[in-house]
Amino acid sequence: MQPHISQYRLLVRDFPACFRFYKDVLGLPLGYGSPEEVYADFKLDEQQTLALFKRELMAEVVGKQAAPAQADAQDAALIVFEVDNLDDAVKTLSAKGVTFVSQPTDRPEWGMRTAHFRDPDGNLLEIYHPLPMG
Repeated sequence: MQPHISQYRLLVRDFPACFRFYKDVLGLPLGYGSPEEVYADFKLDEQQTLALFKRELMAEVVGKQAAPAQADAQDAALIVFEVDNLDDAVKTLSAKGVTFVSQPTDRPEWGMRTAHFRDPDGNLLEIYHPLPMG
């Protein structure tokens, strides 16, 4: 078996807010769904999607409906988007109400300039652009 990733799915508590965030704030192209539903997906490229699904429904599927929905812990996942100009992207997103948890920072050890923020459900997101070589 040679598995391949076809979709990244976030299990979210506030589906309508997350739907609007990924569609209207980040501007991802909608593949399927609406804010009134429990599932939606957004096109990342020709083959991959970022999907949203109501967390409590997946908890039922895997028998975890009695477990806490939220815990104060370090982040377990990060979604990273490459942008053409990090500082312009930060200005655009800030104007749309995004609050950054880390401001644009050159990270020469990573070879990139990064900034971090959260979606309405608290998922950690990074935007970056490569630093010039040399």
